[in-house]
Amino acid sequence: MSAPKTELEGRIIAAHGRHYRVELPDGSTRQCFPRGKKAGAAVGDYVRITPQGLDEGAIDAVLPRRNLLYRSDEMRSKQFAANVDQLLIVVAVEPTFSDDLTGRALAGAWSADIVPLIVLNKTDLTDGLAAARERLEPLRTLDVPIVELSAKEPQAVHEQLAPHLAGKTSLLLGQSGMGKSTLLNTLVPDAQAATREYSTALDMGRHTTTSTRLYHLPRSLAREAGGDLIDSPGFQAFGLSHLSREEIVRGFPEFLPHIEHCRFYNCSHRHEPGCGVVAALQNGQITPLRYALYQRILEEHETAQRY
Repeated sequence: MSAPKTELEGRIIAAHGRHYRVELPDGSTRQCFPRGKKAGAAVGDYVRITPQGLDEGAIDAVLPRRNLLYRSDEMRSKQFAANVDQLLIVVAVEPTFSDDLTGRALAGAWSADIVPLIVLNKTDLTDGLAAARERLEPLRTLDVPIVELSAKEPQAVHEQLAPHLAGKTSLLLGQSGMGKSTLLNTLVPDAQAATREYSTALDMGRHTTTSTRLYHLPRSLAREAGGDLIDSPGFQAFGLSHLSREEIVRGFPEFLPHIEHCRFYNCSHRHEPGCGVVAALQNGQITPLRYALYQRILEEHETAQRY
């Protein structure tokens, strides 16, 4: 009679296609593959695996998750990060950052009960600093914390971000040119070496899609409380097409006090008479830019539902 298979539990720390790197409690890692055709896992997921060979394994189950985030491109949305506590949205004084992407990232975070934090990078470029602050001012009124820094100053980065990162799993998000990679390498000096190592281990050289990776923060930065950063380079938009209409509304917390004044319980907050949200917009309690973003996201959602 053969011995029963041993199952282990671990956390996915890297993913590329159907290749997953799972870290076990003892710090060792295994390259794992889902059973059958479906993937269904993301970086940050806790999984149950059956070891195979010296350093491989099969993913038997994804354990219950607190949340799941998606990334989008022109073709589709794809899940890429799970069990996230905090979203770090990196913008910069230069080049000009996208208000639309920032707003969508905030909506995605709030809809999943994830705390957002904006990092305004390149504050050493003083000529454009005032303009960047002015563009972010409407978000301050939504109680979004904004940390200003220059990723070129490691000590300042550690001092300003350490209190926000310790004991949390944070997702790092930023457009090209915002300095996200510099910030990552300042926070996790081994990140470049780890990326090269896992690119080899996951056989990523044959693929064109980007990889997602979880990095452990050095204890000196995480203040002995632990902390992780998830980086997913190269995507163009935060995925929102999977959200329900109710979840989209939850991504705009400034609407919530006014929804109770809507005449209709199923109000879409666009054209219905007696809408509390539209009234708040007209009274200046909701900014036109945020409301326009809500309309765009809702229209995209309705279009996706038809196809």
